[in-house]
Amino acid sequence: MQGSVLKQITDLDRLDVAALRKRWRALYGTEPPATYRRRHLARRLAYRIQELAFGGMPDETKARLRLVADENPIGGGPKRRDRRVRRRNVPVAGTRLIREWHGRRYEVMVLRDGFEFEGLRYRSLTAVARAITGAHHSGPRFFGLRQAGKEAL
Repeated sequence: MQGSVLKQITDLDRLDVAALRKRWRALYGTEPPATYRRRHLARRLAYRIQELAFGGMPDETKARLRLVADENPIGGGPKRRDRRVRRRNVPVAGTRLIREWHGRRYEVMVLRDGFEFEGLRYRSLTAVARAITGAHHSGPRFFGLRQAGKEAL
């Protein structure tokens, strides 16, 4: 490796895209993704320089991060549809939903595989809303997760 890690990283700011792509080939041994812009190339290269100098993330940490990501996907999540993955209008497991209705406060805990309300487990928010109101209501709408016909902001 040429020079100190800090110098190599600061030198990335002075390189143009063609030079960053050349550096990528040297550090990764592959072609850089065509979609990467200059800023992203520089950041990934800075990480790679540090990874080579100081070692990468421990395997245990990588495994733990994968578990956390699988439990609480953000962005698009996995490419294929998987029912175990968090549904679109359902908050992350561990979230507490609070709704005041007819002067009483109701709390629902979001679980990985459903919801808990007053010590009982429910498969859907709609089932919880039915238990609270005694009538059919859209669960996500009842708890303010969605407005009529669209997502809540």
